[in-house]
Amino acid sequence: MDTEAQQTERDRSSRPSHSEEISDTEGQEGRSRFALPARITEWLPGGRITLSVLVCLLFLLLLNAFVAQPFQIPSGSMENGLRIGDRVLVNKLAYRFGAEPRRGDVVVFDGSGYFGDADYIKRVVGVGGDHVVCCDKKGRIEVNGRSVDESTFLYPGDSPSTVAFDVVVPDGTLFVLGDHRSHSSDSRDHLGSPGGGMIPVDEVIGRADWIVWPTAHWTRLTSSAAYARVPAAGGAHG
Repeated sequence: MDTEAQQTERDRSSRPSHSEEISDTEGQEGRSRFALPARITEWLPGGRITLSVLVCLLFLLLLNAFVAQPFQIPSGSMENGLRIGDRVLVNKLAYRFGAEPRRGDVVVFDGSGYFGDADYIKRVVGVGGDHVVCCDKKGRIEVNGRSVDESTFLYPGDSPSTVAFDVVVPDGTLFVLGDHRSHSSDSRDHLGSPGGGMIPVDEVIGRADWIVWPTAHWTRLTSSAAYARVPAAGGAHG
């Protein structure tokens, strides 16, 4: 009887336990998960380091294409807020989910066919339906019958405009001006061009939200409150 008992104990100990079977299965699944990356690193020159660099580059490309993109300021048309050589980070999601550019926003847009074959950065002064006039008795721009005090961002010594205009902004477009009015080619200069100086909202790449370079200029750009009291389009000149 003792011999049979010992044999039974040996038989039981030789069988894999339930926990050992699960552990072995998990090990196989784990190996299969890492099989593809392992094969890629074996194929790539540089192995894991090269793969890590490629993943980072892919992430940056996707970020640049769909989320945020840096732009360099090429001229003084937006001084003093934006200086030549500054780099701004443009929020490409700002107007992707039903939101529209607002008066006072600083936007980057593709000017091809409207301003020239390049990207531009300007401030939104009028949106679809707005009646924009220059100028009132004090030399200020009027939007929908309301005079706008632009002194908080206008280049020191500049007047709101030396060019008189009286326009109604078509729906789906924007009337844009540079902050350094005497050194800005903007909607005023293209009133007789295709599109009448207006920029289609669809051509807006995004809203400039940050100055990120040089570090001494690092700051968040906010929409100007100067237009906050402007009435809705059609409310003042029916």
